[in-house]
Amino acid sequence: MIIAQISDCHIVADGRPLFGRVATNAMLERAIVSLNARAPAVDAIVATGDLVESGKPAEYECLRAILATANAPVYLLPGNHDDRVALRAAFPDHGYLGSSGPVAYAIDRGTFSFVALDTTVPDAPHGAFDEDGARRLSELLDPRRHRTVLVFTHHPPFATGIWWMDAIGVKGGRRFAETIRRYDNIERVACGHIHRSIARRWAGTVASVAPSTAHQLALDLADTAFLGLTLEPAGYDLHVFGGNGITTHTVAVGTPEIFSHVTPERLPGTRAEMERLKRDMAPEYAD
Repeated sequence: MIIAQISDCHIVADGRPLFGRVATNAMLERAIVSLNARAPAVDAIVATGDLVESGKPAEYECLRAILATANAPVYLLPGNHDDRVALRAAFPDHGYLGSSGPVAYAIDRGTFSFVALDTTVPDAPHGAFDEDGARRLSELLDPRRHRTVLVFTHHPPFATGIWWMDAIGVKGGRRFAETIRRYDNIERVACGHIHRSIARRWAGTVASVAPSTAHQLALDLADTAFLGLTLEPAGYDLHVFGGNGITTHTVAVGTPEIFSHVTPERLPGTRAEMERLKRDMAPEYAD
């Protein structure tokens, strides 16, 4: 089972570069091309918020057209740049979005489930995890205690060290952590919002942030690049469930050359030796 996480696409209606520099629409198109080409194939794509730039209906129409080219089914979650009403209107066939209020849903695939929880606050950049959010999450998690679960949100519930993004994090993060700690089957909490690849131990599990399919945020740990953006490579995360937990790979979008430092005549023998070593090492990786 391979779940791709795309995030912070910031689609615009006219296709012009955002901020005059970031071709967000074309960059999402390239991300979808990359995902479609993956082998083995991606089983589902989850988009964790800031799907469009301004929450306008025309932007969601552009988003829908781009996502329609994906081979895998796509599941959506709003971020602080999104508008729930416009999102639902543009994707009426996505019944899991519900009809009103915060979005919350679970998708079951065999012994694996992913749960998506809306942390957005209308007309505000920060997120919130209040008592209603705790109830919605618990209602999704309680019947899935026997499954391996991956939780998706937009806002990370932990401090990232980029202070100006932490200022618009999640109010109620401690409540969020207390809720997550009640479940020992949650393998990861996967977020967006920060436009950088980040991971840390949190609430008894692993929490991570996926990169943006568009621009990234400057790694500003010393308050030297306030509101700084970068054109570091766009990317997405692949969450791979293999029966013994989830392994996450961050993938840069593009076509990097693949080469080997081993000469062709040595390649068969080297491969055979590595296969032997892998067999010897396999017991060491048992969960």
